[in-house]
Amino acid sequence: MSNYEELIRGAAEVIQADELKARLAEGRPLRVKVGFDPTAPDLHLGHTVILNAMRRFQDAGHVVVFLIGDFTGMIGDPTGKNVTRKPLSEADIRTNAKTYAEQVFKILDRSQTEVRFNSEWFGEMSAADMIRLASQHTVARMLERDDFEKRYRGGQPIAIHEFLYPLVQGQDSVELNADIEMGGTDQKFNLLVGRQLQGQADQKPQVIITWPLLEGTDGVQKMSKSLDNYIGITEPADEMFGKLMSISDDLMWRYFELLSFRPIADIEGLKKAVADGRNPRDVKFELAVEIVDRFHGPGAGDRAREQFIARFRGGEMPDDMPEKTLPAGDVGVGIAAALTGCGLTASNSEAFRMIKQGAVKIDGERVSDRDRVLSAGFEGVLQVGKRRFARLKVA
Repeated sequence: MSNYEELIRGAAEVIQADELKARLAEGRPLRVKVGFDPTAPDLHLGHTVILNAMRRFQDAGHVVVFLIGDFTGMIGDPTGKNVTRKPLSEADIRTNAKTYAEQVFKILDRSQTEVRFNSEWFGEMSAADMIRLASQHTVARMLERDDFEKRYRGGQPIAIHEFLYPLVQGQDSVELNADIEMGGTDQKFNLLVGRQLQGQADQKPQVIITWPLLEGTDGVQKMSKSLDNYIGITEPADEMFGKLMSISDDLMWRYFELLSFRPIADIEGLKKAVADGRNPRDVKFELAVEIVDRFHGPGAGDRAREQFIARFRGGEMPDDMPEKTLPAGDVGVGIAAALTGCGLTASNSEAFRMIKQGAVKIDGERVSDRDRVLSAGFEGVLQVGKRRFARLKVA
């Protein structure tokens, strides 16, 4: 496995791959820029996909620039929004930025991380400077952005300051003389603006690496607190472990690729072991232990595993329970249909009622999302109340 392949493992796209290989061949530390708008104080595992990529570059000897967008946070990133996003207050930005910094160094090497705030340069810019920056891009190009185009055609308002966001993010790359900028797939337009502005500033345009948005515990939609399918990095160890054990066996491999620090060759070895008959749940234990150790310290993962086994494979869970396999169809099985199909509820209406009452669990983790979908490959224990259990496989 080459250094290049290990650095970009799991990446959605590299623009341009040949440029990245050439810069890596130069043998100098590259400047890898990643921007974070401090819009929320707590991170979940979906946020850490890019942090893990940053750490791999650090381990390879490169410098990561962790850019906190305290200036852009006051604009509000319009990416993926169908309405104008409310800008953050300076107080919110300061609070969230402090919490971000405390959390990211659970993954990043502090000694190889350059923490910057884009107010350093934008705070000094005059109105004339901002007008000059705005002159480097056209409205037509801005409207090529999918979310802007949809809002424009749908008659939804677009505030002028929202057009500034991609330009400001791009100017950050000029100010930092970034070799590489990384972001989610939804950030591609903004990252390309950075390449453009660097070229206009007679800099070598940055290489862009985009990363996929990690699916949540439901295996369908991207991880999000609003969808209640997230695993927070500050959650108690036992809760984090239980949520990781609740993901499907198929999704486990995606989590390994994007969240684990194991070499790809090791992960391929685990896949082969499962194909040869090893219980996938035992492999999932290894993933959960690794991630819990990362955020709660060495040994925390083993302790959480022991607690998990004691709770759900000991006296609280019966050894003998009905087993059911349900077809996944095109979109998976809704949690209510799964409960009814396993005979744990008499109807979907009862299932929804039991979810609302907090009486439904999957592998010991309480289910609060009535729209949760169990995707193909899911294997786990469904529980309603204290006495009704069933082992379910979705195929």
